[in-house]
Amino acid sequence: MKIIFHKNFEKNYARLTSAQKEKFKNRKNIFLSNQFDPILRNHALSGRYEGYRSISITGDLRVIYMLINETTAFFVDIDSHSNLYR
Repeated sequence: MKIIFHKNFEKNYARLTSAQKEKFKNRKNIFLSNQFDPILRNHALSGRYEGYRSISITGDLRVIYMLINETTAFFVDIDSHSNLYR
């Protein structure tokens, strides 16, 4: 699996604490091995995010992404649950 990062993702990732960045790296590796590992709580989104999916990084930190094809994921954003789903 290949991951492409949107500029919004990169901007918000830069704002994370070092602990959050480390947790993301760990979850990204799990995602690369098995995108549906239960620890990721991967699920489809609806509403304005119809066609996107979300994975959990920490209790509140989420990544929104879209599968481009079977081998490529496009990570669109990373932020707290409340900031992403306002």
